[in-house]
Amino acid sequence: MLPRIVKVGFKELNLIYFFTAGEKEVRAWNIYTGSFAPQAAGAIHTDFERGFIKAEVAAFEDFKEHHGGKATMANLKAVGKYRQEGKSYVVKDGDIIEFKFNVSK
Repeated sequence: MLPRIVKVGFKELNLIYFFTAGEKEVRAWNIYTGSFAPQAAGAIHTDFERGFIKAEVAAFEDFKEHHGGKATMANLKAVGKYRQEGKSYVVKDGDIIEFKFNVSK
């Protein structure tokens, strides 16, 4: 019953989630439906939003289909399912995102 409560709660609160992944950690982040990539970066840290350059994005469903048993994006890049998005990209539920940013003083 708990998974259903979470799904309904997210829908009612107008929330989605996206993932960030590194060698040591995979993490899910909550944002509002319709958020742009810089806003999603800001959910991680305000400096990410301020210095946003681009987002490298893959859909979770594409990752499940093409990862080939490896925890890497190489296979997704090979089949063209890994893409670069700019400031106007609307984050989709379940996206896996690596943010590129630069913050100068």
